[in-house]
Amino acid sequence: MREPLGRVLEAWTAAGRSDTIALKVTNMSNIYTAVTKQDGGWWIGWIEEVPGVNCQERTHEELLRSLKSSLLEALEFNRKEALKAASAGYTEEPITI
Repeated sequence: MREPLGRVLEAWTAAGRSDTIALKVTNMSNIYTAVTKQDGGWWIGWIEEVPGVNCQERTHEELLRSLKSSLLEALEFNRKEALKAASAGYTEEPITI
């Protein structure tokens, strides 16, 4: 289970990472596109903007919940991998398109 946002923000603040807090809050409001369809007795779907985020569930509501959860996990994993690849001396900067 994920930590509540308040605890995460407190941890980032305690670590002196207020610049990253702003980035995290901004990222949490992004909108992604779920492509969904019913296939037999299943609902299948994927996130258009993020390769590899796809799910299959019995109901449309379950599918949307699973896609959201999978998307959050994929974004967090990608973020961790990017920071690990950067090693030391990096700067995180928000980019808006």
